[in-house]
Amino acid sequence: MAKPFQPKYEPSRHLLDFHIAGFTYYDGLDVINELTLGKPVTLVAEPDNPADSEAIALYYHKHKLGYVPAAKNEFISKLLYFGYGAFLEARIQYMNKETHPERQFRVVVKLKDNRN
Repeated sequence: MAKPFQPKYEPSRHLLDFHIAGFTYYDGLDVINELTLGKPVTLVAEPDNPADSEAIALYYHKHKLGYVPAAKNEFISKLLYFGYGAFLEARIQYMNKETHPERQFRVVVKLKDNRN
């Protein structure tokens, strides 16, 4: 009798990555020395945002860092809206404090493997 297919465990799968939009306008400078590679950040949907109903803010603890760029937020916005945020993990992927503030930090969003 053949064994049933068992998928290989994968800790997570890349979904998208981006530079933080609006970093210079929020609290990033307050925590810039705490933001290191691999630090988790939180994705927070802002459906009432007057500029973009699919806006997704990025937070490090209580500090707003900026946003997922509008050109990349549609799919993640839908996942958050329908309650699938627990399946996502976002982390600082790249940093270069010597470049333009809008390009200093890059975030990667991965889809967690939720299989047993």
